[in-house]
Amino acid sequence: MAYTTLFFDLDDTLYPHTSGLWEAIRARMADYMRDQLGLPSDLISDLRRSYFETYGTTLRGLQIHYQVDADEYLSYVHDLPLEDFIQPDPGLRDVILSLPHNKWIFTNADSGHAGRVLAYLGLTDCFNGIIDVRSIGFWCKPNFEAYTRALALVGEPDPHFCVLLDDAPRNLQPARQLGFTTILVGSDRSDPAADYAISKLQDLPQALPALWSDPVSQ
Repeated sequence: MAYTTLFFDLDDTLYPHTSGLWEAIRARMADYMRDQLGLPSDLISDLRRSYFETYGTTLRGLQIHYQVDADEYLSYVHDLPLEDFIQPDPGLRDVILSLPHNKWIFTNADSGHAGRVLAYLGLTDCFNGIIDVRSIGFWCKPNFEAYTRALALVGEPDPHFCVLLDDAPRNLQPARQLGFTTILVGSDRSDPAADYAISKLQDLPQALPALWSDPVSQ
């Protein structure tokens, strides 16, 4: 199979899920809900989980139910020192640069956070661009609309020519239904939502060497 376009998730995909960064972001979400919205501490965990499962992100739920300002929220929850959690990996950069495709970040976060992570990891120039939650109208993975909008933004109408690499099976499942080739990152255990599973992105050449074939011309 030949491909034109690879979509990479950001958090817990470009860096190890053991880094603690996502847990720190989640803690900042709880702080925001308590300190900025005045929600009771004992309700926040269940409410955040409910919004995540229903809407794809906590933000989307808070927008719908509390009309929060997205810029304020995103700035607050991502205000963390990246150097305390993640480190650049030259091997990862080499793997990504070697892929002969259009490569896009596809994240439920915003481009500000994504840009900071990419810059700190030394990966900014490895990608064509960032598809963030704003660019797709605050639709979020795993909603089908997020994937169709992402395809339109990159100019690839056929998902069969695309690969999605993500750490969350719930995000891979709808992509696979649409025709994407799906790769679960962060686990080498098979999952029904994933065509392939790898412990880390550096294992990609061994898992799917066909990616290094000539890409389909667009």
